Amino acid sequence: MTTVRPHAVPTADELLEAVEECLRDELLPSAEGRAGYLLRVSVAALAQVRRELALGAELDRAHRHRLATLGVADDLALADEIRAGHLSDARREAILAALRASVADQLRVVAPPRSSGSQ
Repeated sequence: MTTVRPHAVPTADELLEAVEECLRDELLPSAEGRAGYLLRVSVAALAQVRRELALGAELDRAHRHRLATLGVADDLALADEIRAGHLSDARREAILAALRASVADQLRVVAPPRSSGSQ
């Protein structure tokens, strides 16, 4: 279902992309030292925000599904179960698989694989 927003153009993603491109393509090439570092950090942060906006709902649903499959209400309940340490081998493997998937999802937002055209 598509949501109609009165101010949909430019979208939040398009605005973030424009700022990211400006910083990366216009300002960063001539920046040195601390200014260059701060620009690189800013560009990376904007890219991460864009990925979070694009993937966040999907990744949240996947995480909730993994927790439900494990039969726990939330991350705290899962942590409590792990901390208690009374896990069968099958249960341990199921938890490890869920944790691996969660970490992979987090990395999709925080540190995606670099493409051949990335800096």
